[in-house]
Amino acid sequence: MYRIYGDQRSGNCYKVKLIMALRGFAYEWQHVDILKGETRSAAFLAKNPNGKIPVLELPDGTCLWESNAILNYLAEDSVFLPKEPRLRTQVLQWQFFEQYSHEPYVAVARFIQLYLNMPEERRAEHKKMLCEGYRALNVMEQQLSRTPYLVGDNYSIADIALYAYTHVADEGGFDLVGYPAITAWMARIACHPRHVGMHD
Repeated sequence: MYRIYGDQRSGNCYKVKLIMALRGFAYEWQHVDILKGETRSAAFLAKNPNGKIPVLELPDGTCLWESNAILNYLAEDSVFLPKEPRLRTQVLQWQFFEQYSHEPYVAVARFIQLYLNMPEERRAEHKKMLCEGYRALNVMEQQLSRTPYLVGDNYSIADIALYAYTHVADEGGFDLVGYPAITAWMARIACHPRHVGMHD
């Protein structure tokens, strides 16, 4: 059986949980408390020397890390990862966008507000995260006003990668009222018959 090392509130960990549900894979969840430094323990570093969650442990004991890499592994040979080279590259394009232009701002704003309870010394940083996060949301809104999913007509791991933190962006202080295409897209994703929520 697969084993996921993660935190239920983490969007990066939720990506793995969601693709597991969509594909019907069984797994065991191992909670890791990042605020207590558990990702820095010798046992955890043996699984991921970079000391971050999530980690996916395969039945043979091999460990995979980096959430979007795990998504690609688990989506292989499924409808969630296109085989056609152009579409597959567009999936990667959105995954890189998520890691470089979206997650560093939307997720960090949420971390400051939700995990740390908005300490005074990080308020200026949080304000900057909001500014850059809205820039990323604007890019998504443009695409989703043209196509139902980020890569055309089909739900893919590009959507999973960006849904993970977008659907809880309000917990970081973002207001999505002015993003009707994103709002409709999130509703489409949540309506999938095998969808699971972050805290399910």
